[in-house]
Amino acid sequence: MTGTDLPHELVEQIDWHWRGQLRPRLEGLTDEEYFWEPVAGAWSVRRRTESTAEIQPGSGEWTIDWVWPEPAPAPVTTIAWRLSHLLVGVLGARLAGHFDGEPHDYNTYDYPGTAVEALQRLDTLYARWRDGVASWSDADLAVPVGAAEPPQYAASPRITLVLHISRELIHHGAEIALLRDLYAHRPLAG
Repeated sequence: MTGTDLPHELVEQIDWHWRGQLRPRLEGLTDEEYFWEPVAGAWSVRRRTESTAEIQPGSGEWTIDWVWPEPAPAPVTTIAWRLSHLLVGVLGARLAGHFDGEPHDYNTYDYPGTAVEALQRLDTLYARWRDGVASWSDADLAVPVGAAEPPQYAASPRITLVLHISRELIHHGAEIALLRDLYAHRPLAG
């Protein structure tokens, strides 16, 4: 497409979703919603002293539920778990690998223990990701992602990564929005 500013179009697409749909749906998120477990056995973020998981990733007071290999079917996850996935595996690790951000990995991450803290971190990481992608040229988007991504994806161009991160933000954001809807309409005890 001659004359198209591809980085601008990619950023505009996800930023439109962020500003108009995803971020407004996160406003007012409470800690009760953040940790709400819609079903028994849900995976969440928990105080290390309260976790019963065999593996307790994280470097601080909070840990994320996780086992490998993942059970089939995979457990339902809380908003806290899904936001942590966005913070670590979706945005944080990619900022570290592609834009000289601070290292982010599930084993050493200091997981947020409140909804407000998680959203503040999400806002910061999203803005850095958006600005990083906007700094790339069309030629930069054609560069292979290399060692910053798993070996099976190393030869993929950066544009594939950008589209994947957009898809992850939309997908997990929709899951969080649905959990908020379910929480708002849950049967209240007696």
